Amino acid sequence: MNSNSKIFIAGHRGMVGSAIKRALENQGFTNLVYQTSAELDLRDFNAVADFFDDEQPEYVFLAAAKVGGIVANNTYRAQFLYENLQIQNNVIHNSYLHGVKKLMFFGSSCIYPKLAPQPLKEEYLLTGLLEPTNEPYAIAKITGIKMCEAYRSQYGCNFISVMPTNLYGLNDNYDAQNSHVLPALIRKFHEAKVSGAGEVVIWGSGTPLREFLFADDLADAAVKLMLEYEEEKFVNIGTGHDISIKELAELIKKIIGFEGKLIFDTSKPDGTPRKLMDVSFLNSLGWKYKTKLEDGIKIAYQDFLKRV
Repeated sequence: MNSNSKIFIAGHRGMVGSAIKRALENQGFTNLVYQTSAELDLRDFNAVADFFDDEQPEYVFLAAAKVGGIVANNTYRAQFLYENLQIQNNVIHNSYLHGVKKLMFFGSSCIYPKLAPQPLKEEYLLTGLLEPTNEPYAIAKITGIKMCEAYRSQYGCNFISVMPTNLYGLNDNYDAQNSHVLPALIRKFHEAKVSGAGEVVIWGSGTPLREFLFADDLADAAVKLMLEYEEEKFVNIGTGHDISIKELAELIKKIIGFEGKLIFDTSKPDGTPRKLMDVSFLNSLGWKYKTKLEDGIKIAYQDFLKRV
């Protein structure tokens, strides 16, 4: 992949896709192609085929997906399964049909069994039952991994997969109902501070442990792997460090300057007890994360203030 290679970023306006776009531009890549979901419906096979006919991309970052937090995953189960399968099927198959030199598929740490040993090694895939609340999304992502492996095996395609941990950063989704935990907490604490509320209610017990990676760090790792990594084995991308939801809430509370109380609503689901990625394989390839959690949340909060 050189500076004038034609590179298609699927999902360029999302948090991951926009971070990849920034990373590529910062590294001197100039021939980037992308379209909004209004211009190109990735769920429509014919539309995707026409796009590949017209643009003939050489490299593809498949970062487009229907995503959300526990509530969205558990509420829109059919949509999360169907729409993600459609997006993946169409982009991966057309990448094969049109001779794409290399494709990177972005999965998710939710592919791992709910009670898998910690930290999560790549080889733990399909060794146990999934977390029920996001099972449809996880199944779609597992299918994407297996598609890349199958197209490599049958057709010789250089399709690779990466599994990011929980992400946050610029262009995150702060929707009150459908966002992930970190952006949801940023919004909750900000609104509580502005309104002068005396408390913030947080879903669950606060005890689950989660790992968080700044999206621009993910993009940095993704571009490195796209340039250097050629193997079938998918790669975990994370920090290798986790934090409890309670500790996360206290950190965000401090950054935003909310002075009220934290209330934990234990009637709401916790999700998986712990989800920490084993990133020793990625580290062995010469990459480690750069952005500390507190620094990243400060950047994300400023982005929230500008955008929301």
